[in-house]
Amino acid sequence: MSRDLPGPLASDGPVIIITNRKSGRNSRDRQAVETAAQVLGGEIVSFQGGKGLLEAIREVKARNPSLVIAAGGDGTAMAVADAFLGSAVAYGVLPLGTFNYFARGLGLSEDPGEAARQLAGGRVVERRVAQVNGQVFLNNASVGIYPSILKVRETVYRRWGRRRIMAHWSVVKTFLRFRKPMRVRITMDGDGGRYRTALVFVARSAFQLERFGLEGVQAIREGGFAVLLVNARTRMELFSRVFKLALGTVQEGVDYDLFAAEDLLLEVDGKSRVLLAYDGEKRRVAAPLRFGMSEGSLRLVMPCALADAAAENGRVVEKTEEE
Repeated sequence: MSRDLPGPLASDGPVIIITNRKSGRNSRDRQAVETAAQVLGGEIVSFQGGKGLLEAIREVKARNPSLVIAAGGDGTAMAVADAFLGSAVAYGVLPLGTFNYFARGLGLSEDPGEAARQLAGGRVVERRVAQVNGQVFLNNASVGIYPSILKVRETVYRRWGRRRIMAHWSVVKTFLRFRKPMRVRITMDGDGGRYRTALVFVARSAFQLERFGLEGVQAIREGGFAVLLVNARTRMELFSRVFKLALGTVQEGVDYDLFAAEDLLLEVDGKSRVLLAYDGEKRRVAAPLRFGMSEGSLRLVMPCALADAAAENGRVVEKTEEE
């Protein structure tokens, strides 16, 4: 079968779409994956669960594909990107998750069928990605209240399903359990300081920041990190911050402090291991946490307009949402 694929691809290897088997229970998602396979002349490799994803990635890597598509949410996109970072394999994302910040930041449609057609007519752009202690993340990584929210969210999702309203309810439940902020030391580009905060949020998605009316986009545009420290010492202050976030009225210097950095080292007082959240996933890792950009590049498939802009500017730009 002839294929009109993004170029230049590094080989004549197969085009493979990695997708969660659970997506097959949703007719819209199943149709999107099948449409992508048809449009790209590719095949589908399904997985179930975290271990299943790792096994699927190993299987796909052994086949030396020319293009791999991560069909799922931000967590799936991150895991597949981590596996193919620094390789000659082209990489694309088909958004099937709840938030899809990475895919939306690339200008991909939230309609998976349309996104598949955008990928088919896209361009390959080399892009460095963020890492923390060697772990790739595409949108953000954080320590503090947000990783705790993810723990609660898992329980809520199991009972009520993966819906956005359930994600918001997870926030409320976690805030009710909040007691006091962390004490942290952060060294950014060689300069260190001590802070008390409920959350250290290290952002790499300009789309996500603009979506919530947060500052820091310029730091990301310039190839670094936007580091946000939430100013909240009580439950009521946390509720106030999230309420203002929902209204788009949060203020830098009042609700949060913002720093721009190209690399940073994060230490949490009294903690040799910390709960880290990254692109909706979480795990306990050894401290301190070292953030930086990858040495290798990801060969990312982007819609033509943004890829052309990236080539013209000598860097990858992200789409900003027009409100």
